[in-house]
Amino acid sequence: MNAEAKRGPAPALVWVKSSYSGAEGGQCVEVAACPDTVHVRDSKDTTRAALAVDPTAWTTFVEFAAL
Repeated sequence: MNAEAKRGPAPALVWVKSSYSGAEGGQCVEVAACPDTVHVRDSKDTTRAALAVDPTAWTTFVEFAAL
């Protein structure tokens, strides 16, 4: 018996802007969290490729940045 995993289209990412971003714009970061990856992009240029990091690495970064 031969079984193949079939994948449908990837779901669209839901981007969330940082709560520290002001209404005036400027230097903003957006994040889209998935079960296996956290995507990070610059909200001023959403056409550029986003960074993709492991959720554990993202958590470590956020905890360090909060110090």
